[in-house]
Amino acid sequence: MNVLEWIFWIGIAVVLYSYIGYGVLLYFLVKIKKAVSKAIRFEPNFEPPVALVVPCFNEAEYIEDKIINSLQLVYPKDKLQLIFISDGSNDDTYERVKKYPEVLALHEPARNGKAAAMNRAMQFVKAPIVVFCDANTDLNPEAIKEMVKHYADPGVGAVTGEKRIITKDKENASGAGEGIYWKYESFLKQLDSDFYTIVGAAGELMSYRTELFRPLPKDTLLDDLMQSMLIATDGYRVIYEKNAYAAETASANVGEELKRKVRIAAGAFQSMSRLPKAFNLIGNFKVSFLFISHRVLRWTLAPLSLLLLFLINIPLAINAGTLYILLMIGQVIFYSMALLGWYLANKQIKVKALFVPYYFFIMNLCMYLGFVRFIRGKQSANWERAKRA
Repeated sequence: MNVLEWIFWIGIAVVLYSYIGYGVLLYFLVKIKKAVSKAIRFEPNFEPPVALVVPCFNEAEYIEDKIINSLQLVYPKDKLQLIFISDGSNDDTYERVKKYPEVLALHEPARNGKAAAMNRAMQFVKAPIVVFCDANTDLNPEAIKEMVKHYADPGVGAVTGEKRIITKDKENASGAGEGIYWKYESFLKQLDSDFYTIVGAAGELMSYRTELFRPLPKDTLLDDLMQSMLIATDGYRVIYEKNAYAAETASANVGEELKRKVRIAAGAFQSMSRLPKAFNLIGNFKVSFLFISHRVLRWTLAPLSLLLLFLINIPLAINAGTLYILLMIGQVIFYSMALLGWYLANKQIKVKALFVPYYFFIMNLCMYLGFVRFIRGKQSANWERAKRA
């Protein structure tokens, strides 16, 4: 094989491992681990004090629904502290929260971003366990109890819940693609957790030991990823609990989903630049193996490989034979389906066969756009809530 062929097949291997092979490998590693390990038994009466913190920005539309949902959580009321913190809201979010005496209402007129709001809220947390969740999500009643049970193990430093996308009968490509992605991502997170630790929590529902929480710089874009990875690289496990979930509707349209994913992509590159310990395969092999396999490859080499595969396939199809011609045809069909899915999604036309290629294409495109935004320093840490369906 010539150099171009080597690069081509290495690129295919990177993409296949990042999106399929890693999950298959981890599945069998977890099977082996469970075969030789004892099942975990939880203490049913383990109910330490917990603080539930909800950062808010212009959430007046449904903040009271969120408060009601929080008050309905199945956990001893005398052990559950509710803190809602408004960061720079210029609607009546704060005024609505103040109507509920069960909730500690905090407000900062200046808009400093989610990380700054979380840092400020921690000054008021009195419990050994702190739970963060988004204002636009609904938690299942047992969410707190299901997460907290893991903290009976002193080796557990953080526990994340599951993010669920509420789908509807007439789902658009963006919403359906997001739902499919999160089902697969939840499956991988469960494998990560069962093997050792997850490597990137869902900020929609995340909890930490209060003593392990670190104030992050206010320009932090992905507080959930940074906080959970800092805990993991310090030697604590971060557990995934699927029976605790935060439900939200999908992004309203293609533009909203693109905006959200570009921000996440910029945050991914920022996080990698601030997590040197996560790349230490010698000193922290399990965490580094999981982080590189599950996250880093998807953010870096996989998108790069996809671009190179298309470009390199052109001369190979011309000069190297039938196999490369067939692979080129396959790539053209796949990306044509993705672009058609994007076009139809903007027209609010539903074609299920195009959901996966469309969403896969969008995810990888956003990594390029996010990288440019990170390099240029143009991504603000002030969160801007994506419009939801």
